[in-house]
Amino acid sequence: MILKTKLHGHLYEFKDVCEVMAKANEEKSGDKLAGIAAESAEERVAAKWVLANMTLNDLRNNPAVPYEDDDVTRIIEDDVNESIFNDHKNQTVSEFREWMLDTKTSRHDVKRAGRGVTSEIAAGVCKLMSNMDLIYGAKKIRTSAHCNTTIGEDGTFSSRLQPNHPVDDPDAIQAQIMEGLSLGCGDAVIGINPVDDGLESVARLLKMMDEFRNKWEVPAQICVLAHITTQIEAAKRFNAPIDCVFQSIAGSQKGNESFGVTPQMLQDGRDYATTLGRADGPNLNYFETGQGSELSADAHNGWDQVVMESRCYGLAKHYDPFLLNTVVGFIGPEYLYDSKQVIRAGLEDHFMGKLQGIPMGCDACYTNHMKADQNDIELLTTCLVAAGANYIMGVPEGDDCMLMYQCTGFHESPAVREIFGLRPAKEFDQWLERMGFSKDGLLTERAGDASVFFGDPKDIMLW
Repeated sequence: MILKTKLHGHLYEFKDVCEVMAKANEEKSGDKLAGIAAESAEERVAAKWVLANMTLNDLRNNPAVPYEDDDVTRIIEDDVNESIFNDHKNQTVSEFREWMLDTKTSRHDVKRAGRGVTSEIAAGVCKLMSNMDLIYGAKKIRTSAHCNTTIGEDGTFSSRLQPNHPVDDPDAIQAQIMEGLSLGCGDAVIGINPVDDGLESVARLLKMMDEFRNKWEVPAQICVLAHITTQIEAAKRFNAPIDCVFQSIAGSQKGNESFGVTPQMLQDGRDYATTLGRADGPNLNYFETGQGSELSADAHNGWDQVVMESRCYGLAKHYDPFLLNTVVGFIGPEYLYDSKQVIRAGLEDHFMGKLQGIPMGCDACYTNHMKADQNDIELLTTCLVAAGANYIMGVPEGDDCMLMYQCTGFHESPAVREIFGLRPAKEFDQWLERMGFSKDGLLTERAGDASVFFGDPKDIMLW
């Protein structure tokens, strides 16, 4: 199937939908590395023109990996609401974009439409959007979820407290938890990336967090970001407390195999958390993704990184998760070369995830060998909050000394809440006021004083 268009007197030909989608993508170093990127800005425009005139049905009929070869494709395809899809299937990608961005199209209409799209459709319309389009379109969609707290409600903005440590020192981890909580971070989840992901270590960290949470009656979720099977086995063998279960996922079966994970494992984890976990639920999965992981595993099937990332969200939707965040700049310049590409990718991921019904957050981050700095990450953070993201990360000084990358610190979340007139998750907001760390949604002088936690909870007075 040859797809053609003429631009400025030059005839551009694309051999299939895969090539059109790749070359219609905004510039990404990962696509260049894969040898599938547009060779010029003009060729990119030509590919966008061809894509704009395809129908949603065209994109649905051309999944990145064939249905019979890939369990991710089967999950995405089987979960499509056929009635809703039929309402839009004959629209061109351009018409669908215009419809979503139209001021007369309501939040309900856009959210409903998301139940009838495949991940390739979400990626296709994303490629025709400017950065502001992505912010405006995503802002129309709210997706809330409940574990122990409820995130994603109107007027709220949350954060994951990420107290990592190079040797999993429990005292150092607990010190970070104290500081983060005192600055209003942690209502999305208190989640540790362990250095030692053995069963006993994972169980020990979970029990330590659970004990601290119970002592101070913190309304929050806890998680240790080990492999999903390790978390469940730690619970079974060592009685480790399980709230939401974590797993990194990819957009193809081969990509997930590189993570050592299958859809059945994801379901087993959800089932365990539902029946034997400690959290209220019903949303009990925590997923992380990031553009480029399928290329790293030679599992992209020739497709571009935006399409493959979108397929992660189609897979995640099947499990009705509590959290999903794209770790947008973590892999490095091989996939996102500089701040311009990182900001674009963060907005793309957030929009595609929300369109597919995911309660989206973002780890706005970068590695030291990228052409980016903290100002760029703060700019992305501000754009994401404007777009209605559910949460970002909170790390001491924005510098994760275990994972060795830079992201957002403990001060960014309260700052953007104040700028945009937002509050933490309701249950957490009330706890902050009870502890004296905030009043009327703003931090008090007590905020940042971790020594509060050195006393007895019964002796804590309202500020």
